Order: sequence, then C-alpha cells, then structure tokens
Amino acid sequence: MSEHHHIIPAVEIEMLVRPALTRPDQPAAETPRGQARPTEERFWLRVDGQMKRSFSSKEPAMTAGREIKKAFPVVVVTLEDTKDGSIETVK
Repeated sequence: MSEHHHIIPAVEIEMLVRPALTRPDQPAAETPRGQARPTEERFWLRVDGQMKRSFSSKEPAMTAGREIKKAFPVVVVTLEDTKDGSIETVK
C-alpha cells in the first residue's frame, strides 16, 4: 500500500461570533438586580445568622424582626448594631 500525502493550502479561517445577548427592557451597562450588593446601613437584621436586611434606625429593624419571629418562632432572629458591635436577640 502506498501512502498519499495531500497538501492543503493555508486558508484564513474566520470564526463566527454571536453578539452578546441583551434584554430590550434593560440597558447593557446596568448590573442585574440579584448581583448588586445591598446597601448596608447601621442595623443588620439576621435570621439564623444570615443577613436579610439592614436599617438606618433600630425601631423599624426591631419591628421587622418581631414579625419574622412571630411568623417563624423556630428561627433565631438577631439585630446587630454595626456602630457599637452589640447584638440583640429578638424574642
């Protein structure tokens, strides 16, 4: 058997590139809502150790914490004051 060698001429290959997908109702430069970091205010409301929301004053944070505790009595709800470092358990 004889081997046949074929010479293939060099050809410039151009890759097809699809443009990035964008949603018509959302500008391309805007960060998707789920990936933006929340603004962190002084009082952090935590449920089972995970920060859920932050508040600028203590009373609205405590009210929200009490509502969560009333609806879900098993979870641990805490309020952390980031200015003085104190942590209060909501009962």
